[in-house]
Amino acid sequence: MQEWYNFIKKGANIKKEIIATTNERVDKFLSKELNENRNQIEQLIKKGLVKVNSKPIKKGGVKLKQGDIIEITFPKTEEKESKKADFDIPILYEDEDLLIINKPPGVVVHPAPSYKEATLVDWLKQKGYSLSTIAGDERFGIVHRIDKETSGALVIAKNNKTHEFLSNQLKDKSMGRYYLMLLNEPLKEAKCVEAPIARNPKNRLKMAIVNGGKEAKTLFVPIQDNLTAAKLFTGRTHQIRVHLTKLGRYILGDTTYGKKEQKIPRVMLHARELYLTHPNGQKLSIIAPLFDDFKTLIQGIDDEKISSLSNIFATYDGMCDKQQTGA
Repeated sequence: MQEWYNFIKKGANIKKEIIATTNERVDKFLSKELNENRNQIEQLIKKGLVKVNSKPIKKGGVKLKQGDIIEITFPKTEEKESKKADFDIPILYEDEDLLIINKPPGVVVHPAPSYKEATLVDWLKQKGYSLSTIAGDERFGIVHRIDKETSGALVIAKNNKTHEFLSNQLKDKSMGRYYLMLLNEPLKEAKCVEAPIARNPKNRLKMAIVNGGKEAKTLFVPIQDNLTAAKLFTGRTHQIRVHLTKLGRYILGDTTYGKKEQKIPRVMLHARELYLTHPNGQKLSIIAPLFDDFKTLIQGIDDEKISSLSNIFATYDGMCDKQQTGA
């Protein structure tokens, strides 16, 4: 699908005819023919852009017969101008399928109507990276995201096959990240928080622990003083920050869920370690170095203690099977 997508970016309106060679569902057949996932095919069908024997179809479950003529229209779209990115991004790992970066604090991952500055996606385009297109124009290559003020490891998909492969790992929890943070008050011991999260009914800009919300589980482990690590078992918006409220804690610099702290430049949260399975089957565990603003605040802490968070959490394996939410 990358080939026709390149035409779309240039403002072309193209059609493609394919003759069915098997008797199967149209979405399944086109997924294989165009090397694209079925969700993308379904979007084309819903927009009336797929015809079988000159008749528009409305569902991907339509059964084909050998010899049927399938016509697909790829509509003209306007290419949005990328904003010039005057920042640089450290590369932690790269090959032909994926890119793992260390996102600096202050960089937004992808464009949004309310955000007018350059984003990570703009930087990727500016550098000429080949990126997946599954997530649409605004999110080229973006498999997952972290907040503007959060720093750390982030994986970028260079093609649609890799994007889908990594997305499936997010769903089955085989891909994830270990975080480091600085709290307003140290935890006395490791704690597991399991509490549902939803939009705060009193403030739509915040999330909260809400009965009937989406299930969420986080394990917090104290490292030294107020330096704390976290492992997410689910991936909800603001999950770490919301679950800390249940423990009576907040991340330094977090004015949304905590208090304003003098001389704290931003939310002191860093995605320290990313683990995943590469499409070639190789297990990857990538460590993202801390940025200077974070390092300045933990001077005197032994680097060995944060060299491998995966090893630290291995000692707490199974702890979240036992509910512990006290402070």
